[in-house]
Amino acid sequence: MDPRTPCLIGIAQLTIREQPGPEPLDLWESVARAASSDARLPVERLDSIQIVHTDSWQYDSPVGRLAERLGAAPRHQAYSKVGGTAPQLLIGAAAAGIAAGELDSALVTGAEALATRRAYRKAGEHVQWSHAADPKPPYGWERPPHPTELAHGLFLPVHTYPIMETAWRAAGGVAIEEEMRSRGLMMAPMTEVAAANPYAWRRTARTPAELVGDRFVGWPYSRSTVAVLEVDQAAAVVLASSALADRLGVPRERRVYLRGWAYAEDTWEVAARPALGSSPAIAAAARVAFERAGLGLHDMHALDLYSCFAIALRQACDAIGLDPLDPRGLTVTGGLPYAGGPASDYVLHSTATMAGLLRAQSGHGLVTGVGMHLTKHTYAVWSSEPGGLLGDAAPVYVAEGVPVVGAYSGEGVVAGYTVAHGREGAAEKGFVVVEVPGGRAYAVVSEAESLVEAEGRELVGQVVRVTTDGKVNVASW
Repeated sequence: MDPRTPCLIGIAQLTIREQPGPEPLDLWESVARAASSDARLPVERLDSIQIVHTDSWQYDSPVGRLAERLGAAPRHQAYSKVGGTAPQLLIGAAAAGIAAGELDSALVTGAEALATRRAYRKAGEHVQWSHAADPKPPYGWERPPHPTELAHGLFLPVHTYPIMETAWRAAGGVAIEEEMRSRGLMMAPMTEVAAANPYAWRRTARTPAELVGDRFVGWPYSRSTVAVLEVDQAAAVVLASSALADRLGVPRERRVYLRGWAYAEDTWEVAARPALGSSPAIAAAARVAFERAGLGLHDMHALDLYSCFAIALRQACDAIGLDPLDPRGLTVTGGLPYAGGPASDYVLHSTATMAGLLRAQSGHGLVTGVGMHLTKHTYAVWSSEPGGLLGDAAPVYVAEGVPVVGAYSGEGVVAGYTVAHGREGAAEKGFVVVEVPGGRAYAVVSEAESLVEAEGRELVGQVVRVTTDGKVNVASW
């Protein structure tokens, strides 16, 4: 074996169940030390320290503060942008650096303390954590929302993802009730996995009817079928060259290899997606990752598909030819709605869990990531056996979008829609993506009767009237 072959040799996860809990810096330190201990590598010898962006707190020097805590002086440091693909992008960069001989070891870690933030907020208190950035840097967008999305108040994933869900449903000729039933059947087994996962946030097995019968948040999604964001969780992995792993005395059966991975992009704006219900970027990322790994879907012993919302699972299953009820299951953690969805950090947890599984039983596993509004996609094949081609972060596919129209007045055809519900469960506002001359436009719906009707029958394909004040479009029928 090439002594520069990268392998994953250290893993750690942490879930804090009593709030208020520690700040992210404390969590980073805890899992960094635990993962380094698992790797038999003293923390001060780390060549690289990389951290996934945290939404919980803005530090003045995130990586520098952690290095200081660890007594390390890494020659390489990185702090990611926002997005669920960030962990794999960091892991991929670390593996590439090791393979190129630029690094011998790398720590990738991430943490969120959003449950603690919520506890302080409910108590009417302000968080007083360490090393606050002053002034605060801009939020870690790779690209901010489109101005017309901001004008319509459409930027929360809990509203954008169900728009794509309704488009998927209509494209397949699936009735509203059948979509809900199949969603419950697809996600209920995930709750059983979470119940057996000691690090999962929600450890209660649920029935399909219980999951879809909960109160709506962004119709047709219920609260129990979307990612749970406010968690206190952390994870870390340590990668090293095979030569270093040999010197550290890491047994071969405790080494896990990144056989191949790939990154691809759909459009950044939901309305710009050529087909709202499907993803050619997922298909491309999966195809290239499997090609680089020299393996196929049928070779995978375990899977973890990114599951922030059901449509992420559905598009992935459609793109790679996977039955949503495949006996291997869709997750090894329980997924973001049950194991926990710590902002940009989930893929570190799924990777650590997959690595632990592949240590316990040799084989191959697929771990996927999703960023922004089903925009960014990573597919990574992990294995107990070395081989394949690593790949890099260069996108293997970038979608060309449909033009997004700002102000629009006239008739249009509904391409996808959702109804936003408040914390008390009442329908508050509708969001519609409308096919119009020259592209697609966003519009809102506010009439109470229309909101009720939108949840009772299929609106995709219906002709609606759109008026505008020059900034916000309003749809009615």
